[in-house]
Amino acid sequence: MSIIYHEQTKEFHLYNDSISYIMKVLRNGQMGQLYFGSSIPDKEDFGYFIETAHRPMTSYLFEGDLSYSLEHLKQEYPSYGTTDYREPAFEILQENGSRISDFVYKAHKIYDGKPGLKGLPAIYTEYPGEAQTLEILLEDILMGAQLILCYTIMRDYPVITRSAKIRNCSASRLTLTRAMSACLDLPDKDYEWIQLSGAWSRERQIKRRALQQGIQAIGSIRGNSSHNHNPFVALKRPSADEFQGEALGMSLVYSGNFLMQAEVDTYDVTRVLMGIHPIGFSWNLEPGEAFQTPEAVIVFSKDGLNGMSQTFHKLYRQRLARGYWRDRERPILINNWEATYFDFNEDSIVEIAKTAKKAGIEMFVLDDGWYGTRNDDRQGLGDWSANLNKLEYGIAGLSKRIEEECQMKFGLWFEPEMVNENSNLFRSHPDYRIETPGRRVSHGRNQFVLDFSRKEVVDCIYSQMESLLADARVSYIKWDMNRSITECFSSAWPAEQQGEIFHRYILGVYDLYERLTNRFPEILFESCASGGGRFDPGMLYYAPQTWTSDNSDAVERIRIQYGTSMVYPLSSMGAHVSVTPNHQMFRNTPLATRANVAYFGVFGYELDINKLSEEEQEEIKQQISFAKQYRKLIHKGTFYRLLSPFEGNLAAWIVVSDDRKDAVMGYYKILNDVICPYRRLKLRGLDAGMDYVIEGITGSYSGKELMNAGLITTDASAGQVLDGGGTCTDFWSRIYVLHGIKKEV
Repeated sequence: MSIIYHEQTKEFHLYNDSISYIMKVLRNGQMGQLYFGSSIPDKEDFGYFIETAHRPMTSYLFEGDLSYSLEHLKQEYPSYGTTDYREPAFEILQENGSRISDFVYKAHKIYDGKPGLKGLPAIYTEYPGEAQTLEILLEDILMGAQLILCYTIMRDYPVITRSAKIRNCSASRLTLTRAMSACLDLPDKDYEWIQLSGAWSRERQIKRRALQQGIQAIGSIRGNSSHNHNPFVALKRPSADEFQGEALGMSLVYSGNFLMQAEVDTYDVTRVLMGIHPIGFSWNLEPGEAFQTPEAVIVFSKDGLNGMSQTFHKLYRQRLARGYWRDRERPILINNWEATYFDFNEDSIVEIAKTAKKAGIEMFVLDDGWYGTRNDDRQGLGDWSANLNKLEYGIAGLSKRIEEECQMKFGLWFEPEMVNENSNLFRSHPDYRIETPGRRVSHGRNQFVLDFSRKEVVDCIYSQMESLLADARVSYIKWDMNRSITECFSSAWPAEQQGEIFHRYILGVYDLYERLTNRFPEILFESCASGGGRFDPGMLYYAPQTWTSDNSDAVERIRIQYGTSMVYPLSSMGAHVSVTPNHQMFRNTPLATRANVAYFGVFGYELDINKLSEEEQEEIKQQISFAKQYRKLIHKGTFYRLLSPFEGNLAAWIVVSDDRKDAVMGYYKILNDVICPYRRLKLRGLDAGMDYVIEGITGSYSGKELMNAGLITTDASAGQVLDGGGTCTDFWSRIYVLHGIKKEV
């Protein structure tokens, strides 16, 4: 790993064993992009990657030179208005009304390690030599501003992280109207664009299309990263697939409004921009002030989409998630929401917990309905003290009973960013709500968004939560967020700063997370936003796992978890077995299949075990035993997608241990078929020189055979079932467990 600066050619080369990222100070002093891809040997001059030619109807920078135009140059952090007509990375409104800028190279510094970003989540390092960082300082003398471009290359990952900081060094105000985290100009458009899109209950569905001239983009202007689009895109070569070929993954470490955009010009150059969405955004910089963008993470893979995903999984699991629970085995929990909804008392909760303990479950989580006057979704939010009509001795008393009588850990649901009008908090502080003066106030789920752009509002919620948690035995918090922001306006900020509220809101959320995780470092936080509405890297920095979706139907979860795995590790996906008929889909699925999907995440239950038959309760005990045995492998092993549920009736994935001695594979058939083909599935990630035994299958098989010839996965539906045995049904699944064995000499 190294960052080299060549003084004579003014070129920078960031490289490790896997990748090279090369850029140059251009003739006009701005920064140009030369190359990003597989590692190449360093040399003094890569300037020949810059190609220029006279193209009519082009504007040129230098008098008499009909070849040098920013419109046809690949740049690092471009602006609009000085010969480049493509969308820019930033825009600054100046006192005289101009938006033209000219940031030219002044200096740079290269140092070991990686800086944190004040108030923002970011990738971090733990040991010397893990990363090197380059900061490039550019100045616009006329404007009186500085631009600092920050690049970090990791030693052990094919990863570049990027962010930008803009500082006002003038005597007058500057206003940012756009400040993206990164721009990547690619030399061609020969890519397939992959995004993760959907809606509540069907999040992160894989969508693909070829890049075309024009703009293709995803984003959110809801105040949260959203169920609709995830702050991630991949670009892969058309010949690439899950296992081979070039793929670029781009992920934004941010939880608010975002934009991920590819603009292909009519010369087939592709410009990728990622950062805070410019709609509704502006930021005033008074003299001496600076604005820091969120961090963008860019991954290169020459081993297809699985290679890209595996880099994200390891990086986000080990260098984005933090704290006490990062590397620990996560407890198997049961949540009471679908068992009781709002209708419970202390004794009924303890009864569920006692039965769960007998099955081997390790934690009980009390969901919505325990606080204020909360008996439905029209009241109570904002009042974070126990409803003593339900819990006579409060959370402190209930948590003590769960720990002492049931010998389980206790977890608790909060929705700290919201308020109901029927609450003591709202009656005392109606101004704490986000709303626009004189306009209708929209609601969602009968609740409203608190103004977390204001420190006093964050302080108020922190004080309530800190007081309750300090007095009780809480080992886990499920942090929910059940609506997006509308009528975005804060009564605490002047008119000229209203464009800052969306971003300041997310900074307030991060601040509350930071304070609570510092105060209670051994509490396991799980992020939730009506399920997967804020499943993003920003949240993983504070909460190492996220409730993947409110839809717990096993069949839908195959698609949701498969799509989520494009960028997020299995250790971040909350995945529970719920009751059937499922409460979202009203679908009946076998108990085995519900578990066989949920194993590949942070495992738990979303039901009342007391209502199950003795046979089902015994099956749950076996599931829990299996989950405990293999959760470390599943959460920390290498994950491969094998068959896509977006492309057929079958789905499969496998997790392989680091030493490749053990593997667990999930295999799923959505709908039954009749007289179907014989089937074999080529496995991945095994040791070609090792033999494996497969639980429930006679014999041993070499890793090379299993990967090249495949594992027979034919089921009973390949023929007519005459005796009623060996049947296969709709929503059928199977778990294959493989163990490496020593070959006899």
